[in-house]
Amino acid sequence: MTVNTKYNNLVIYYFSGTGNARQSARWIIQEAKEAGLVTKLINIDRFKQVNWPDLDEGNTLIGFCYPTHGFNAPPMVLKFIRSFPKAKARDVFLLNTRAGMKLSRLFLPGLSGLALIIPLLMLWLKGYRIKALRPVDLPSNWISLHPGLKKSVVDSIFIRWHGKLKKFSNKLFQGKRMYPALWTLPIDLALSPISIGYYVFGRFMLAKTFIATMDCDGCGLCERRCPTESIKMINNLPYWKYTCESCMRCMNHCPKRAIESAHSFTAILWYLAWSLVPAAIFSFLVKQGYVEFGSGWQATLFFYFIEIPLAFLLVYIAYKTLHYLMRYKFVNRLIAYTSFTHFKFWRRYRAPERF
Repeated sequence: MTVNTKYNNLVIYYFSGTGNARQSARWIIQEAKEAGLVTKLINIDRFKQVNWPDLDEGNTLIGFCYPTHGFNAPPMVLKFIRSFPKAKARDVFLLNTRAGMKLSRLFLPGLSGLALIIPLLMLWLKGYRIKALRPVDLPSNWISLHPGLKKSVVDSIFIRWHGKLKKFSNKLFQGKRMYPALWTLPIDLALSPISIGYYVFGRFMLAKTFIATMDCDGCGLCERRCPTESIKMINNLPYWKYTCESCMRCMNHCPKRAIESAHSFTAILWYLAWSLVPAAIFSFLVKQGYVEFGSGWQATLFFYFIEIPLAFLLVYIAYKTLHYLMRYKFVNRLIAYTSFTHFKFWRRYRAPERF
């Protein structure tokens, strides 16, 4: 099909954990090539040496494709956009993939939260014109919380969205404005406290939920492929730093299925770090007369200046200790067999390549 295009060039920057955002970007690039545009598809993993676009070149459309993490754009993406050069009246579009599901024949959408709103504001302040905001509901990859979807379900979701993005791309190249993300704006804004909470400290807690079982052969694939360089091999086992963004690439791509979420360990640790230990300390301070029971401002100060730092410290120490103990078979098996991700019914997920 011939498309009358407004643009001569298309540059898409993408970040993808398990392939959903990458596949969305590829679909748009494919349509752009068929429409006669000169295209560039740039992966921003470890974006230390990314070449910025020639903003003096006319008729260039710039796109950003990325997943949704914690109802927000991944911190790496926000950092990348923050570093992006300023421009006047240049056209850009934003596409976020989010956790699509399927119930019988009903396709269920995910939620964006602030995943589009914050990048939109950042680019708008830099002088860009936002031509489109497109959420894409490809299969959820959050294997820490649920098994990967069945192959037949994954395929049906991909077929559906391949068609939808073909139509979106053709309209986009004609210069039409499209903001389907605005349909869920009230819900997304209501999720903003969760988005902010995830960005401020939730993502750091999630970074300490991953472990490697005895099935790990120390190949180092996860370390080499981590997009944020957040994995380092210690004693021949991967260790996740606080900079981990929980993109799920390591868990879903491990050839041995050795990377798992420590469900039992995490549940106990978070209960201690966020409930039992802070409650005991707060009770002690009340008994000693340092804090008045029911005092709102004192409870707030306690939360921000004692509970949060203490929780981070406890999680750090406990995770360090667990990583050391995982070299012992008994501990390793205990943690593994008390995690849902260890069992075969808990499927992994990666975007299929054939689409």
